[in-house]
Amino acid sequence: MDFEHSPRVKELQQRLIAFMEEHVYPAEALFEAQMDAFRAAGNRWQPTPVMETLKTKAKAAGLWNLFLPESKYGAGLTNVEYAPLAEIMGRSEIGSEPFNCSAPDTGNMETLVRYGTLEQQERWLLPLLDGSIRSGFAMTEPDVASSDATNIEARIERDGNHYVINGRKWWTSGANDPRCKILIFMGKSDPHNPDRHRQQSMILVPMDSPGVKVLRHLPVFGYDDAPHGHAEIEFTGVRVPLSNILLGEGRGFEIAQGRLGPGRIHHCMRTIGRAERALEDMCRRSLQRVAFGRKLADQGVTRERIANARILIDQARFLVLHAAWKMDTVGNKGARQEIAMIKVAAPSMACQVFDWAMQVHGGAGVSEDFGLARAYAGTRTLRFADGPDEVHRDAIAKMELGRYRTDR
Repeated sequence: MDFEHSPRVKELQQRLIAFMEEHVYPAEALFEAQMDAFRAAGNRWQPTPVMETLKTKAKAAGLWNLFLPESKYGAGLTNVEYAPLAEIMGRSEIGSEPFNCSAPDTGNMETLVRYGTLEQQERWLLPLLDGSIRSGFAMTEPDVASSDATNIEARIERDGNHYVINGRKWWTSGANDPRCKILIFMGKSDPHNPDRHRQQSMILVPMDSPGVKVLRHLPVFGYDDAPHGHAEIEFTGVRVPLSNILLGEGRGFEIAQGRLGPGRIHHCMRTIGRAERALEDMCRRSLQRVAFGRKLADQGVTRERIANARILIDQARFLVLHAAWKMDTVGNKGARQEIAMIKVAAPSMACQVFDWAMQVHGGAGVSEDFGLARAYAGTRTLRFADGPDEVHRDAIAKMELGRYRTDR
């Protein structure tokens, strides 16, 4: 395994770093100010002008759709090549969207590239790639333990030339955004199939379909994440054409596994970038603040935490690069264990680094002045998103034990 970046990746890194420093970091405060103004006016679910400006600049700079390996639509980068770029974007809470590289759109675009028909791609993929619309992924349900996706109760039933959809979903990220025009919906189309992994299907549901109702937005630790948001949605007698099915009936689990692998590693890449920035803030703060006659940087507990943060971040980074390399060389299925490992390791690492950084910042650490509290809140949710830690640990253990079983 050679993790030396290619000349092309190094060049993209430098361009991304320069763009972030010139445009994105200075825009963070303006983004929050514009969102505060929208909230005060009672209309926070609308795009911010500063974000739209950033998108225009990023597209003009050729820093657009950098994901999508092995696709004619993206930049043609491998997962290993994309990893350091996603890390740079992940340093900012608003850092991925300007480059059209934010969730859940990236996962949905990859799904449409892999499993969509030409008609589906022309109708939904191309506008997503252009950034003119956004999307959501409707999988998790409030009434069942969705960590076991076979529990899903929402129904997809065939009726003539249409499918009829009924159910309730929540934590559908992005559905509050007026730019969200399409959902990828997972539900049971064959609940009596003896193979419980063939009971589900995925289908495309336009947000403006009759019967689709956003019930409420769901804050995360008090953050509304506007204008993106996370929604609870009710689907009542929603009718969509048969042509909206993805890949075919009973293929929902297959699609989910293909979609969530890249999504998981992208989350981890971005998380490492945000943790790296928190460590930088931690070091700067410790060199500025004096307590009990000494700078915080001169106190043993602070140095121990800085050292451990450096170790944890680099451990997670190398695990992510290894998982990316496995995905590139043996495919997502062959890299299942490595993907599961990083999905546990990266968010846990980042939450610990954020916690240490907040301690060094004192009261300021839990304020909005340094963004650490928001970073912690967002990263803590990743221990649920795309499968909770417990499910990934169970999968890791099963694969590890499989090497030693003699009863197969």
